[in-house]
Amino acid sequence: MNAHAAIEGPKAGALEIVTSEERLASVGPAWTELWRRAEGLIFQSHAWVTAWWQTAPDRELRGLRIGLVWNGDRIDAVIPLATVRRKGVNVLEWAAKDHSDYGDVLVAPDCDPAAVAALWQEISAAGGFDLVYLNRLLPDAAMRTLLAPASAPKMALRPNRRSETSFRVAGPWRTGADWFGEQTKKMRQNYRRGRKFLEEGGEVRFRLMSPDEPMQPVLERLAEFKRKWLAARGHESNLFDEGSPALAALVAVLAREGLLHVFVLECAGMVVAVSINFVQRNTMMAFVTTYDPDVERASPGMVLMMDYIQWSIDRGLTMVDFLCGGEDFKRRFATQSVTLDSVLGTRTLRGTLAALADRTLHAGRELHQRLRPDPRQKPAPLE
Repeated sequence: MNAHAAIEGPKAGALEIVTSEERLASVGPAWTELWRRAEGLIFQSHAWVTAWWQTAPDRELRGLRIGLVWNGDRIDAVIPLATVRRKGVNVLEWAAKDHSDYGDVLVAPDCDPAAVAALWQEISAAGGFDLVYLNRLLPDAAMRTLLAPASAPKMALRPNRRSETSFRVAGPWRTGADWFGEQTKKMRQNYRRGRKFLEEGGEVRFRLMSPDEPMQPVLERLAEFKRKWLAARGHESNLFDEGSPALAALVAVLAREGLLHVFVLECAGMVVAVSINFVQRNTMMAFVTTYDPDVERASPGMVLMMDYIQWSIDRGLTMVDFLCGGEDFKRRFATQSVTLDSVLGTRTLRGTLAALADRTLHAGRELHQRLRPDPRQKPAPLE
């Protein structure tokens, strides 16, 4: 539905739900103006959502549901959503969810909260989905205003059991060397050992790529590393599929906005580790970090991370944010962590049954874990 409907309130505006690629393109300038005004993260930008939509390999299973609050010829709020069909159930989720570490609505500082609540009710009433699942909510996410009783949505959103973790590095260090010196003796030794091992193969060099360097060869090497890493662990991600345009499109968005920072670790002129990062809100955010599995013994990913953490501190950045994911290699460096919450709501009987089945399956797994004997516990002796 692409329609404007009047709403009542002290700051009356118009609501719109964008469902077509053509309309998505036409609202770009107004959306981008709001994104800059609200100082939104790149994940809520028009450019990011468009890059995802244009490169999604399963578009036939998806549909746009971008909610807008208009104020004259400018946009005051965006709820960037999309539908996807999974196992016969239509799910409403964040647009670009698979490539976005933090999900949220985008709201102008002076936007009336009632207008955002009215937009959510309009999206709920328009339908086209069975349940809604919104994840990766930061503690200060603007989306949380829709969870307050005062917003009284027609389709209530309730806390969901799923949560994720974001690890960060932040502290009072004046220099990167100060931070390095505070790491454990074992961590410092591992870093030096990794560099020494790499140096056996040639000169080792850490550097930030310049904006005028060709990016495609590095992205292809990164994707190759990532495919090997995922395959070894039985995982997959279409972001790194051979020939997929998605990663290059997202990196191009970061570059156009002047946010992109690509760090590489080279050995004898060959890239052995890559980190696609971006800087917003005086924070270095690590979007994708990976390494060559053939030199895993040298821990090149760890060496690269320690190098770009020091680089960030030396440039006066206040935080390094590893974004979403509770992997151990992030935990080892972190000085703080943030829990990312999720919410769920059902709209149809099919959605209610799907949510019930998910809860039942989860409860069964928890029971199985509790009943499974601890292999570390010795059996009691027979009487």
